[in-house]
Amino acid sequence: MNLANQKRISAELMKVGETKVWFNPDRLTEIKEAITKNDLRNLIKNGAIQSRPELGTSRVRARKRLTQRRKGRQAGPGTRKGSSTARLSRKETWMLAVRGQRNFIKELKDKSLVEGKTYRNLYSKVKGGYFRNRRHIKLYLEENKLFIEKVKK
Repeated sequence: MNLANQKRISAELMKVGETKVWFNPDRLTEIKEAITKNDLRNLIKNGAIQSRPELGTSRVRARKRLTQRRKGRQAGPGTRKGSSTARLSRKETWMLAVRGQRNFIKELKDKSLVEGKTYRNLYSKVKGGYFRNRRHIKLYLEENKLFIEKVKK
């Protein structure tokens, strides 16, 4: 059963490509008998001939990636563009580090693990960029025995 002409004409009528034209397999004899454009128009109207839906790009993978990114994944070296300072400026990096260290020494002072003079000394050292991180401060205090020993009752 050759329906190439019917397919071509119906594609022209529906303004789609020939591959998008779908014939109802139950009504193939009816479609074969349709010769004129008018016959085919009626079949299109009745639903014996339809156009297949246009396919889009699935967003499933993109949505999954987005959720992963929100969790902090998908940010390895292959994703990054620009230098480390382009992503977070030197000043911002410095601010984050210093604020963290200052909060840490303030906590130590509030818990009375460090006396006032030691606190001031640490504060100026933090400002001067002496410490790399909080752990370095802790190490410095332990090495120089600057922690206040709490007397056990």
